[in-house]
Amino acid sequence: MGIRKLKPTTPGQRNKIIGTFSEITAAVPEKSLVFGKRKSGGRNNEGHRTMRQIGGGHKRRFRLIDFKRNKDGIPATVKAIEYDPNRSARIALLYYANGEKTYILAPNGLEINQIVISGNEAAPEIGNALPLANIPLGTVVHNIELRPGQGAKIVRSAGTFAQVVSREGNYAIIKLPSGETRKILSVCKATVGSVGNSDHALEKSGKAGRTRWFGRRPHVRGVVMNPVDHPMGGGEGRASGGHPRSRKGLYSKGLKTRAPKKHSSKYIIERRKK
Repeated sequence: MGIRKLKPTTPGQRNKIIGTFSEITAAVPEKSLVFGKRKSGGRNNEGHRTMRQIGGGHKRRFRLIDFKRNKDGIPATVKAIEYDPNRSARIALLYYANGEKTYILAPNGLEINQIVISGNEAAPEIGNALPLANIPLGTVVHNIELRPGQGAKIVRSAGTFAQVVSREGNYAIIKLPSGETRKILSVCKATVGSVGNSDHALEKSGKAGRTRWFGRRPHVRGVVMNPVDHPMGGGEGRASGGHPRSRKGLYSKGLKTRAPKKHSSKYIIERRKK
């Protein structure tokens, strides 16, 4: 991990801050765990553009990540830490004792040749996946399931972690990275530790071209458009555009968009911080 700030030898290098990639040990992914990834360019099956600011970018291959960790009781050895162009976190290649190979998200502190295991009997150590019922209170976790056997859905981004706060009947109380505290069934699995590559948030692309390599096209602000193009467009000079709103006219600051009768609201104990 770590970041490096480049010397301003060119305008593009002046504000560039990127990762060191020092933890990466393999340059080529495991062939049996990758397949081609098609780009949509922000267009749907009719060819109509339904998402703006998407297009171009470097060709990618998708790595199959094991979010279920359902090979219980079988020890696995960490063979490599690799870069994944499809996510902010690094990934770790595991060789299981029965000959299978999988990728998992690489947590902070995971090292080459380390043994990891999943299941009810697993120790609460970095990289091990076990039910929330078996994880001691106060433990930092990531890669958390919302339904048993569904596979991890939350706390998967670089540098993020949640904490097991307490237990209440069949539920574990988890404090999420957003500040939200919610109940999750104790039989759901989570991986011990925090997601690696925690310096990802400090990176800066340095130039518009590097952002284009990621497949992101220029984002045009609404206030510089004409009234026909955006609710905040028009006006003489640099008009602020009134109340911030989306292209469709929905207010973007302070308007509650969560469905009032959403089924998961009953599991939320404390809402995320604004």
